[in-house]
Amino acid sequence: MNNLRANNISKLPNEIFDVLVIGGGINGAVSAAALAAKGVKVALIDKGDFAGFTSSNSSNLAWGGIKYLESYEYNLVNKLCKSRNHLMRNYPSSVKEVRFLTSIQKGFRFPPFLVFLGTALYWSIGRFFTQKPIYLTASKIKSMENVINTSSVNGGFEYSDCYLPDNDARFTFNFIRSSMSYGCIAANYVESLGSTKEDDIWITNACDTVSGEQLTIRSKTIINACGPFVDPLNKVNKEHTEHHHLFSKGIHLIVDKVTESKKILTFFADDGRLFFVIPMGPKTCIGTTDTQVESPYAYVTDDDRQFVLDNANKLLMLDKILTKDHVIAERCGVRPLAIKGKGGKADWVQLSRKHAIDINADARYMSIFGGKLTDCINVGDEVASIVKSFGIELPHAKHKWYGEPDEATKREFMHRAELMGLDELTPVSSSEPLTTRFWRRYGRNAINMLESIRENPEKAELLIENSEYLRVEIEHAAQREMVTKLDDFLRRRSKISLVVPESDILNAPGLKEACQILFGDQADEKLQEYKDMILAKNNN
Repeated sequence: MNNLRANNISKLPNEIFDVLVIGGGINGAVSAAALAAKGVKVALIDKGDFAGFTSSNSSNLAWGGIKYLESYEYNLVNKLCKSRNHLMRNYPSSVKEVRFLTSIQKGFRFPPFLVFLGTALYWSIGRFFTQKPIYLTASKIKSMENVINTSSVNGGFEYSDCYLPDNDARFTFNFIRSSMSYGCIAANYVESLGSTKEDDIWITNACDTVSGEQLTIRSKTIINACGPFVDPLNKVNKEHTEHHHLFSKGIHLIVDKVTESKKILTFFADDGRLFFVIPMGPKTCIGTTDTQVESPYAYVTDDDRQFVLDNANKLLMLDKILTKDHVIAERCGVRPLAIKGKGGKADWVQLSRKHAIDINADARYMSIFGGKLTDCINVGDEVASIVKSFGIELPHAKHKWYGEPDEATKREFMHRAELMGLDELTPVSSSEPLTTRFWRRYGRNAINMLESIRENPEKAELLIENSEYLRVEIEHAAQREMVTKLDDFLRRRSKISLVVPESDILNAPGLKEACQILFGDQADEKLQEYKDMILAKNNN
């Protein structure tokens, strides 16, 4: 039984919240985290799992928007670079500098050296915060990374940006967890059925989609942070906005590691779109597409899959041709792109991921459009400022709501980890030492996890082969991470289902025990639910 979720749901109808955040993606997560830390009484609901849609299907990059230089959006690039640098300073374990090794094919629309000059401009706009870019000949590229097919390469360069060593969903969830630590009442799988204003209070009818229970949530303010579903909710709530969304679909395929390089290999695909080969622990993530779609309910088509495979096979020198049989997992999501006006047409390829917040001050209602992970701290700060302008008091307005724990806490954790030899317990399948991963994922909570292992060495056992995750981590997820369905843990609290084939997960001897830890007497039911989900997906 998920006691944390059950307790939070029981609290939702019992008080008047200052703010109800609807949507638990990155925009909703930072909104709740910023407001709760500043003393605002916050509730957050999501009709699915936290980070269950767009915020779990990105390229795992926190970049300054180098591609927007081509469309002359210098102000946006400047803002995103500042935001990226701010993330790096405040999340040194979670947002890491990484080198992008870029190859320019013969016949590309710009010569390599001209594109390289763009990276130099990008570096300067980024305040020289990262390593400097370097220009590379085709032969130099080949000597640095033999897997790249340089037969049609005209030159290239190397520059720096950032990536998330875990995954986007985990980064997003940590904001949710932070908001709950400051008193936010958050619950996943609770759907808003619509909101109406009575006197000065918003009345939101909602449904627990797990139990079917109906509930009413009262709040002074509503934040619509539903990502690609902002427009439908506004329609239900009869809210009219200046912006709306267009959607661009992006997909990634995860395959066995194609190179030992820790760099992100960057290309321009056949049609000129950016194409990445991204390290993902023991695997490699390749993609992405950029296809306009009408519906947020996107899925990987045969054409999508073949586009990525064809480009990978063309751009890389692989021992074996990649086919769909080599695909371990797929990621597919839509990028909600904010556009002004009511028309349905735009030059969507030129649309950037900048966010926009539309405000109905009289009703104390706001809608967040677009955005990207790099800009998340700015979104949280902006939302807090708007809520204050609505007349909602922020008792701790100057409190810093983001960032990793202080250095003293980190030193204490590292000291204890060294004394007990934590890194010696690192599973063979792990792509990094346990000390590094524990601190990044759990922060100060990792200290308690060390004590659990010290008191009972069985807590350091690996339950699901090749997954990296220990028994103590599954127990932590059961107690504090509101895991409601098995896929929540395998796909979003961890990245197990991204790097371990489905068949291996289902056949893992420890999977049933993991379910028992997560769900207690509902273990068999939740395991069958996961199997049914896999079956339904594979039949589509």
